[in-house]
Amino acid sequence: MALTKVQRRARIKSRVRTVVSGTAERPRLSVYRSNKQIYVQVIDDLQGTTLLAVSSSDKGIAETSGTKTEKAAMVGKAVAEKALAAGITEVVFDRGGNLYHGRVKQLADAAREGGLKF
Repeated sequence: MALTKVQRRARIKSRVRTVVSGTAERPRLSVYRSNKQIYVQVIDDLQGTTLLAVSSSDKGIAETSGTKTEKAAMVGKAVAEKALAAGITEVVFDRGGNLYHGRVKQLADAAREGGLKF
């Protein structure tokens, strides 16, 4: 029997997470994409803590008009600004089982333009 979309994505996500892990020096930039919003967390996996988080439902981003892809780029810039203010310059990118395409790619490109290295 074929896998459902959710089961397939969970399998891909677990494969990615066996390789990608964040440390205090190089935390994990985790992306979660729902149908309407996009969420990003910077996580230290050794401590098990979220260092910072940004989403498209945050005050400044949600009030602006634009497509979901444009808002994903805004989230990428915002997470880069917050990370640099917190002293984080390098991260490990975790696409969360999503394809590196569309909103996820826009977010990653904007974070790179904002100054994050990955």
